[in-house]
Amino acid sequence: MSRSSSAPATAGEVFALVRAGAATTRSEIGHHTGLSRTAVAARVAALQDLGLVVETEEGPSTGGRPPLTLTFGAGAGIVLVVAIGRSRTQLAVCDLAGELLRTEDLEQEIGASPGELMPKVAAHLADLRDALGPGAPRTVGIGVSLPGTVDTVRGCSLDSPMMAGWDGVELQPFLADLGGAPVFVDNDANVMVLAERLGERRQLDDMLLIKASTGLGAGIVSGGVLQRGAVGAAGEIGHTKTAAAQGVLCRCGDVGCVEAIAGGWALVRDLQEQGRDVTHVRDVVALAVGGDAEARRMIRDSGRRIGEVIAGAVNLLDPAVLVVGGDMAEAYDVFVAGLRETLYRDAVSVATRALQILPWSHGDRSGMIGCASMALDQVLSVRAVDRMVAERGR
Repeated sequence: MSRSSSAPATAGEVFALVRAGAATTRSEIGHHTGLSRTAVAARVAALQDLGLVVETEEGPSTGGRPPLTLTFGAGAGIVLVVAIGRSRTQLAVCDLAGELLRTEDLEQEIGASPGELMPKVAAHLADLRDALGPGAPRTVGIGVSLPGTVDTVRGCSLDSPMMAGWDGVELQPFLADLGGAPVFVDNDANVMVLAERLGERRQLDDMLLIKASTGLGAGIVSGGVLQRGAVGAAGEIGHTKTAAAQGVLCRCGDVGCVEAIAGGWALVRDLQEQGRDVTHVRDVVALAVGGDAEARRMIRDSGRRIGEVIAGAVNLLDPAVLVVGGDMAEAYDVFVAGLRETLYRDAVSVATRALQILPWSHGDRSGMIGCASMALDQVLSVRAVDRMVAERGR
C-alpha cells in the first residue's frame, strides 16, 4: 500500500501500518510511506514513547546487527466495555488489540433505569480494572452498546421501546470517574457487525447481521463502512410491518410489527400462554436445543418471519454474507432452516445466488468484542494518535 498524498506520513499513519501488520520493519515503513530513514526513526521513537509500538530482535543474525521487528504495543492501554441488554449487561476489560482480559455478566431487573443500573456498571467496571493490579495500563476509552436507536454524538439512547426511561439520558457522566476516558455509544447490532469484521471476515465489505434475540435488529456494513443512517435508525427491522402480524400488539405500542410474532419476547409470551415455565428467550432456545417440538417450531417460524422481512434488505444491499447472531443463534440450524425458506423464496435469485449465511463468529462475546472494536477505532485512529504524539511532545 503506497501513499498518494504529497504530505509526509505522520506518526499516526505509521502506527496504522504497524497495527494492521502492513509494515513490520523500519525499511517497510519507508517503502510504504516514502519517508527518509531519519523521518521513520523519529516517528517510530514517538510511537515507542507512547508504548504503541514495540521494537524487538527477531530471528538469527546473518552477520552484523540482528533484524528488528516492529509490533503493535497492545499492552499500552486498556478499554472498558459495557454491552447493555434488557436483563443482562456484559462487562469487560480489553487490551488495545481488543482481547478480553476480564469479563463479568451483571444481571439486572427488567426495566431498570439508567440511575439504577449505571452506578452499578461503573462500580463493577472499576473492580474489573483494579483486578489487573496496581501496574494496570491507563484506560484510553470506554465502549457502550444499547438496544434500539442511539444518538452516537450525545452518547445516549434515542428511541428504544425495550429500555424505557433511557432515551436522551447521556451515559458519559455515569462513567466519568473511570479515568476520564472518552465514552463511545452505539446500537447493539452495530457493534456486533463490527466484531464480525475482525479476523477471517475482515475483508468482507458487504455484510448484513441479524440480531435475533429478545428484540430484532440488524447491523449493516456496505462498501466496508458501517451504515447508521441519517438518524441512527438503520437496521431497526424489528418494527417493520408484516401481514402475518396484522392486529398483533407490539411492545412499542403499535400493531403489526414483525417483532410482535418473531421476537424472542413474543416467543416467551406465547409459551407462557401455553402454561410453560419460561422467562427469557434463552429458556426457549434451551428447550429447542433439548428437542422440545413446540420450541423448535416457534424458533423455525421466527426464522421464516424474519426471512420475509429481510428479503427486501438483501435485494437492496446485496450483501456477500448474512450473519445470524443473538440468543436464537444458539439454535442456529433450526432458526436458519426457517430463514432460508422465506428468504430464498422472496429475495431475487441474483442476490441470493452467492449469499453465504453464517453464524456469528464470537458467540455471546460478540457485543463485548464489538464495543471494544468501536472504541479502539476511535482512540487509535490516525488523527487520535497524531494528537497523542503532539501532546506528549509539548
